[in-house]
Amino acid sequence: MKKALIIGGGFAGCAAAHQLELLDGWDVTVIEKAPFLGAGVRTNWFGGHPYTFGPRHFLTPYNEVFEYLNKIIPMRKCAEHEFLTYVEKDNDFYAYPINLNDVKKMPDYKDIKSQMDEKKKQEFVGAKNAKNLEEYWIGSVGKILFDKFIDNYNKKMWLVDSCKDIDTFNWSPKGVALKDGPRAAWDSAISAYPIAPNGYNDYFDFATKNAKVILSKTLDDLDIDKKKVTIDNEKYIFDIIISTVSPDLLFKECYGKLNFLGREFHKLVFPTENVFPENVFFLYYANDEKFTRMVEFKKFTKHKSKTSLVGLEIPSLGGGKHYPLPFKKDQKLAQKYLNDLPDGYFSIGRAGTYLYGVDIDDCIRQTMIMSDMIKSGSQDSPVPGEEYRFPELKK
Repeated sequence: MKKALIIGGGFAGCAAAHQLELLDGWDVTVIEKAPFLGAGVRTNWFGGHPYTFGPRHFLTPYNEVFEYLNKIIPMRKCAEHEFLTYVEKDNDFYAYPINLNDVKKMPDYKDIKSQMDEKKKQEFVGAKNAKNLEEYWIGSVGKILFDKFIDNYNKKMWLVDSCKDIDTFNWSPKGVALKDGPRAAWDSAISAYPIAPNGYNDYFDFATKNAKVILSKTLDDLDIDKKKVTIDNEKYIFDIIISTVSPDLLFKECYGKLNFLGREFHKLVFPTENVFPENVFFLYYANDEKFTRMVEFKKFTKHKSKTSLVGLEIPSLGGGKHYPLPFKKDQKLAQKYLNDLPDGYFSIGRAGTYLYGVDIDDCIRQTMIMSDMIKSGSQDSPVPGEEYRFPELKK
């Protein structure tokens, strides 16, 4: 029987364990530094309410990924979810992604329309030739909408002084696709959340039921070429290693440290059954507030209570490795580490790919691709799926 080590017991790690179980013939070990599986996707309770560390909305364009998860933990489709952004200048809330219905209601609509018409005449040339996030958005929708929705939000989201510092934008595709209707950007995706009160938790146990799970531990040492690891002074050799952690950690940061942003997460209980308007799941704040967004959890969980739990997020340099940075210099460093991974390694998940846009559905899909690669004996890339290979660096 072949042996596999999975480093990290978050969603990607647990999904990888299940895919190896489906393959048969694998003895799987999962090592996780936390005392539980699921990482930030694990459901906890506060004030009688179920919650996760930040919203863990399941959103996917891949029907096969939804069906896979739905068979294991039944999912509830969220057909009528809306996101709102507060624009202090107008003292009003508008739907996000930006849509023409709301733009027409803005007090400066005539000026916005003039800018948008000019960009349309140019066929979004400015956006196509953009070198940074500011140029991309101004080149697609004009400066007024950029100032209202994008500038302050992304500066505090990524803790930068200017959106010109952000030199990738494939993860921010909506500026050149402004449409009518409050949910235009999500029309092609499945939106869902687990029905069970404990959210995704049952999946983590199910996916790892036949694996050896080691909690509250990290590797003492890793001989990367021999796939030899030391755990609690015991040495083990594996046939494959699947890593869901930042790739620099596998190489002891020999080329330098990969940077991440964390989150301060605050839980607020309100003395009312509902806080947000009907169907509104997220509130974004695009001004000089320190926080970026809030989520009312019962909109996802359908929890019944006379009170309501709201989560508030503040970007932080500490507080965990939640967001890889969308900067080319950081992605190039990550790619350098990934290129050095020997055969028999797979690097998956948001941290493992060092891509901000990788979410729950991508984690599952990566493990499905990984499974096909193992079956075929192909290991052309340590990151399963070509779309996960820093598309901005190929320009």
